[in-house]
Order: sequence, then structure tokens, then C-alpha cells
Amino acid sequence: MAKHSKTIPARGLRVADQIQKDLSVLIAYELKDPRVGMITLSEVQLTPDYAHAKIYFTMLKDDPETVKNTLAGLNAASGYLRNMLGKRLHIHTLPSLHFHHDMSASRGMELSALIDQANSTRSLDDEGDAAPKAEGEDQAE
Repeated sequence: MAKHSKTIPARGLRVADQIQKDLSVLIAYELKDPRVGMITLSEVQLTPDYAHAKIYFTMLKDDPETVKNTLAGLNAASGYLRNMLGKRLHIHTLPSLHFHHDMSASRGMELSALIDQANSTRSLDDEGDAAPKAEGEDQAE
């Protein structure tokens, strides 16, 4: 019995991966909502009882209005997508779909820009500190 309980999380990950693959195809080719443009599904988190699935998506355009419209379009189409997913997946419980905008990529770019900015000011500070030392050495000789 313990052997079976260890395999359940791996099965949940496989089901979540399959849901991500199938939803990507469904959204790209089956969904006709003009509010939903080109999106990338970055992650699917599935509850252990398969009742709920959190689907995280990213977009090239991350302005709040576009994200709001896309989220509204995905939520409106969640019933249709769940129905189409049920025809592709053969599992006992089909999860209800909850869409969330994944901001990790944009947040990562912001942090990278801050790090680059900090490194550039640090290099300027190092250059500024090196110049007075050189002048001071010349005066001591």
C-alpha cells in the first residue's frame, strides 16, 4: 500500500503536464475568442483530488488592459475548454479550470534590469575611487 501512495504525486504531475499540452493546443487552434491572443501556458498546478487546476499563462504584451481582457476571455471559455479537455483526457475527475496571469517572466526582467543598473553604478564608483588613489600616489612620490 505504501508503494502505491508514492506513485500518486508522480501521476499528478503527469496529468498536469498532459493538461498543459492539451490546453495549449485547444487554446491555439480551437478557441475563437478575439480577447485571447497568443499566450503561453507556463504551469498547471493540480490539486491532489484533481478537482481544481490552476493554469498560469504568460503573454508578450503585459499591459494591464490586455491581461484583463485575456483573463476575461479565458474565464468565459473555461467551460468550453473543460468540455474539450474531457474528450481528450480520460480521467475520473475532470478539474475545473482557474486561469492566472504568470508575472514571473516580467518580474525577472525587472530584477535583471535593477541588477544591471546596480552593477553599472558600482563600476562607476570603482572607477571614481581608483582615480583619486592614482593622483594621491603621484603626489606622494
